[in-house]
Amino acid sequence: MTDWAWDYNPSAEYITDGLPPGGGGAEVERLAVELAALGQDAVKVGRPFDREGGLREFDILQGRGFISFPAVPRHECVYVCNVTWYS
Repeated sequence: MTDWAWDYNPSAEYITDGLPPGGGGAEVERLAVELAALGQDAVKVGRPFDREGGLREFDILQGRGFISFPAVPRHECVYVCNVTWYS
């Protein structure tokens, strides 16, 4: 277990607007908790595969979308900054 946290940037309402009702937002939060639990290793998760750090992408809802996030070691935080959903 790490001391890392996660947060929405800019806000939960902005990021999750338009996700399917009944679990879309919950899935984003579940993945954000898991990414924060990885701590420093969150800089390696998802795309792009060939480098660490920067803006990362991770598939959600069985490949029907993805979340974009930077994992910021200096802040010990994962910031969910965008959700793309293919309806």
